[in-house]
Amino acid sequence: MSQAHVTPLPRSEFPVTEKVAYLNHAATGVLPRVTRNACAAFLTAQSEGAVLGTWPYELKLPQFRERLAALLGASGKDVAFLRNTSEAANVLALGIDWKAGDEIVLPDDEFPANAIPWLAMRNRGVNVRFIRTAHERMTPDVLRRTITKRTRVVTLSWVSFVDGYRHDLAALAQIAHERGALLCVDAIQGMGVFPVDVRQAGVDAFYGGGQKWMLALQGIAYLYVAPSLQERLAVGVPGWRALEDMWDFLNYDQQWIADASRFEGGTPNLIGLLSLASSAEFLLRYDRGAIAEHVLALTDRLCDGLVRAGARLLSLRGDGISSGIITFNVPRADPVELGKRLQHAGVVTTYRANGIRVSPHGYNTFDEIDTLLDAL
Repeated sequence: MSQAHVTPLPRSEFPVTEKVAYLNHAATGVLPRVTRNACAAFLTAQSEGAVLGTWPYELKLPQFRERLAALLGASGKDVAFLRNTSEAANVLALGIDWKAGDEIVLPDDEFPANAIPWLAMRNRGVNVRFIRTAHERMTPDVLRRTITKRTRVVTLSWVSFVDGYRHDLAALAQIAHERGALLCVDAIQGMGVFPVDVRQAGVDAFYGGGQKWMLALQGIAYLYVAPSLQERLAVGVPGWRALEDMWDFLNYDQQWIADASRFEGGTPNLIGLLSLASSAEFLLRYDRGAIAEHVLALTDRLCDGLVRAGARLLSLRGDGISSGIITFNVPRADPVELGKRLQHAGVVTTYRANGIRVSPHGYNTFDEIDTLLDAL
């Protein structure tokens, strides 16, 4: 096997490789075979046994939380499962005891999933302040001169969906905490590629949907809430499973359950949870540092080839800020038309009016990057 085909994640787990060069994980990821098989078994269990088939999965929820927490460097008691990134951001935004004049600081290129819930707090008298990313990124120095004593929350994406800029979470958390603010991180474009230890990084909340780099189904998300924040955070979106004994149905006056699962609310998406837990277990089998290094090598190779081809890179690259996302355009070429032609040639990317976005994972190869460059 040539070096170009040695990958930290086994290609045999990804049937998509038999059809196309799939370089689009910033949009939607691919289910590994092991996850697909687990989901198929769940469907069979519910079809053949209804509650008798689904109850065993209900009993595995603590195990699923621990599995996801192992990727985060956290405890399962600090992890909640939700529907999507927006729901996680809403749990946080609706749980904070805002006062008129409080501030939220965020970049102006956040995906709406991590912008709209926070912007809605304007209705509670909260001011929103944007970092204008066309001029500067949220580096530690920029945050230090932007944050004020009224800032309650700093929120941002670990990796920007627009151009792949990766933020220094530990440094930003330290600055936020020095001013008494929380750091709440949308992790969806980094989790599954880059190793993380949320406790060491010092983030207060860390959340994202599972359908991209985490290689799970749509409609499932995770939320880590630091123990120091859990007791301060009100349950703003309560449900029957938030209670201390959810099976004591008619006891409405119970306390909340004493861990992060209080933020889950109602009946969970069991097949979605199963997909996320299965893919988390799959990722845990392999060297996460090697996955990150491989993805960065793929994107470095892509950038070198794009520059030689005369393309214009829209992504900033460098130590600590590079990621698995590259956005580019080609002078005098319509990105949407070009993206469609690449897809017709068997190379799947995201194409929008501002450019073409490429996002390979740990099973993609140098040959697939070269296929894109040759097609381009």
